[in-house]
Amino acid sequence: MQRRTLSRFDEIIKVFRKYDFDKVLGQTTRNKISPFRSDADNKELLKEDFPERLRLMFQELGTTFIKFGQLLASRPDLVGERISEELSQLHDDNPPVSFEEIKEMIETQLGGNIEDLFEEFSENALATASIAQVHEAKLHTGERVAVKVQKANVEEIVETDLSIMKFIANESDRFNTSFKHLNLPAVLHEFDKSIHKEMDFDNELMNIRHLSDNFKYNDKIIVPTTYPDYSNEKVLTMEYVEGVKLSEVIAGDDPKYNKILIADRIVRSYFQQLFIDGFFHADPHPGNIFVTDDNAICYIDFGMMGVLDEEFRQDLAELMIYFSDRNIDGLINQLIRMDILNEKTDINILKSDLNDLFAKYYGVELSRFNGIIEDLLFLMQKFDVRLPNEFVLMARGLSMVENTGLRLDPDIDVVALLKPFARKLMVQRYNPLKMANNAKISFFAFEHVLRALPSLISKTIYKVEEGEVTVNIEVKHISEIANQLSLAIIIAALLVGSSLVMLIDVGPRFYEMPVLGFVGFTISLALGVFTVLRYFIDF
Repeated sequence: MQRRTLSRFDEIIKVFRKYDFDKVLGQTTRNKISPFRSDADNKELLKEDFPERLRLMFQELGTTFIKFGQLLASRPDLVGERISEELSQLHDDNPPVSFEEIKEMIETQLGGNIEDLFEEFSENALATASIAQVHEAKLHTGERVAVKVQKANVEEIVETDLSIMKFIANESDRFNTSFKHLNLPAVLHEFDKSIHKEMDFDNELMNIRHLSDNFKYNDKIIVPTTYPDYSNEKVLTMEYVEGVKLSEVIAGDDPKYNKILIADRIVRSYFQQLFIDGFFHADPHPGNIFVTDDNAICYIDFGMMGVLDEEFRQDLAELMIYFSDRNIDGLINQLIRMDILNEKTDINILKSDLNDLFAKYYGVELSRFNGIIEDLLFLMQKFDVRLPNEFVLMARGLSMVENTGLRLDPDIDVVALLKPFARKLMVQRYNPLKMANNAKISFFAFEHVLRALPSLISKTIYKVEEGEVTVNIEVKHISEIANQLSLAIIIAALLVGSSLVMLIDVGPRFYEMPVLGFVGFTISLALGVFTVLRYFIDF
């Protein structure tokens, strides 16, 4: 490790020790990580206040760990309900950095003096977080803009922390059975991609353009205009939208804001993102939505977006219909078709648990999901089902939007708004032209397989001849196989023996046949019938 990394590593170790997490690491005299020492350490670590200590530790360790904690909060299927709820309280609000630092970053990144780039530039931040802060400005062409500027050294801090976190994750996964089910290296890999996307403002600019194009015919859903000439991977300049945060609208009672209309627009716009466009805002909490004076909706903060392909959207729509109809068999079959459940899942127990889950909401019209989605995610954790990341992002976003809609309009029927979108996708799936196109694609794929088959067979035969193929055969129920084989040998011996007896013209006869041969054939027939019947019964 480099000197900076070692220094940060020592700092992390001290904070781990402060919150009694050094038992996770099991320190040596060199402050290196070693495995757990005993089961007693595991039990001590995982005591009741574990989630709270974890949150406080992440909060103290700063930007990267806070972001990681927020990711874990969005994955109740991995960490469980208690930890997810506790980590959802993490905040990445930081005090604003000085205007001099912001000015230096802008001039370095955009290659000019700030006075030449902007006619006006406010020294006071509109908003600040751990990675960036936003300032109001005015271009020389007259447009009012919001300029999002990445804080100095953030990328270096994140890279240092990531290298240490990956080391900790790999060691924990190797030695710690208590955390092995989390697959921490895979979670860190997912987090690595996520935070790099969030730090890349070029990526965010493209996200804004994509979402803007999806709502270009809806003037009540506003996505800010971007200014690429004043943007790069660390600076993002976009349209300044007049409005107030949705959180203020929810908390207030200003009559100019029609809460019922706002709720309807937010829910419908989100369903369009999920089911029609397949490109959705993954963090639609009230702080990331603004409302204008004419009740138009404006999304902000586009660093985290989700993507759903057409097949997944259609599967998701079908899943939602089964879900809202309380069709448990259909729900399970759809989860199997989506490769979310596999042969290791005990379907009977899952079905029983789903019955219990829906019984919890018995007598309640599913006009809303009312926390049932979160319950489903927690149930998946119980069965050790690893949900696709996009599925979890979708479920989390849908839950946020429903909660927002209910706070604005307690009578909103979320499921009624959902069904037209879901049914539209179902109609598209079974459209004759669509099915014909799918058949054509399948035909071409099958044709490619047939064309490659002779070559594959030749290669396989060659490898067999060269002794390069090893076949592993797992034999189960060996005693039953041995009994069946012994019975087959006896039947064969009786048949052969009886046939030989038939050729000998001695001894008592029955209908012109030697009695001994007749008895042998009869016993062989009986045993043969018994064997066949037993096979079909077992099958």
